[in-house]
Amino acid sequence: MASYFAIFLVCLSLGSGLIWLLDAKVLAPKRRVKLAAAEGQIEGQLDEETRDKIIRQSAIAETAQSIFPVVLAITIFRSFIFEPFQIPSGSMKPTLLVGDFILVQKFAYGLKDPVTRTKLVEVGAPQRGDMIVFKYPEDPKIDFIKRVIGLPGDRVVYRDKTLYIKPSCDTDPTNCKEYQKVSQKLLSQGDFLAGMETLDRSSEDLLGFEHEILINPRYPSREQNFYSQPGTRIDEWVVPEGEYFAMGDNRDNSKDSRYWGFVPEENMVGKAVFIWMSFEFDRDPNAWYSFVPTDVRFNRLGSL
Repeated sequence: MASYFAIFLVCLSLGSGLIWLLDAKVLAPKRRVKLAAAEGQIEGQLDEETRDKIIRQSAIAETAQSIFPVVLAITIFRSFIFEPFQIPSGSMKPTLLVGDFILVQKFAYGLKDPVTRTKLVEVGAPQRGDMIVFKYPEDPKIDFIKRVIGLPGDRVVYRDKTLYIKPSCDTDPTNCKEYQKVSQKLLSQGDFLAGMETLDRSSEDLLGFEHEILINPRYPSREQNFYSQPGTRIDEWVVPEGEYFAMGDNRDNSKDSRYWGFVPEENMVGKAVFIWMSFEFDRDPNAWYSFVPTDVRFNRLGSL
């Protein structure tokens, strides 16, 4: 849907701009010539109402002139600077909640053509710990948000609900000899639920980047469903060049790289940087008015 809207904005910008340009360069001069000819016939000036009828823009041209600057500004802002996204699921709890509205920095990983998604300018690359919005590799029409766990060349192991990372020697030459266990520190139990089961909320030190995760200690690891990479064990992955390994913070409720593989660099949309609104929807999901918020979580507004 976001891709279709981007195409719509670009087409609307081009269409309104071309109509405005055609009117200014071709049709407006013709109207002025017509006005001069009409006044020449009566050897004087026409009354205001008649003059207005002759030189007045068409409704289409007037509308195009009015909306073009606004649509162009929105297109540039949304395509190259920031784009709003709504969090639709709980896969990034406790960091992001259902009903959070975030801004995604579009230029964080390079400026791209909004239609073809061709990279125009190199700016930067995702770093470990970044929350990224990307096109889901199995269905690029869908936008996903996950956290970067593994960089190109890294070896990642997820075993007994614990991460082990062997960084690429290209990105971290001083710590690439052995696997490093990603430490976890339990913060609370029961703040979050999965059905009737309490979840463990922990702080995770992702090799220098701290963030919070949720784990359901009673839920199986489901290794049998993991993405199988040739030449590695079932719970181990080697991140290819130009790709990234991404996971949700809600570890037992996230469809992520463990199950479908890696995120190609060309699928990157941007970096999540800011919660600008957060609504609570505490209504019957079957009610026709279920989309109406019941509360605003003001305490969540601000940077991530």
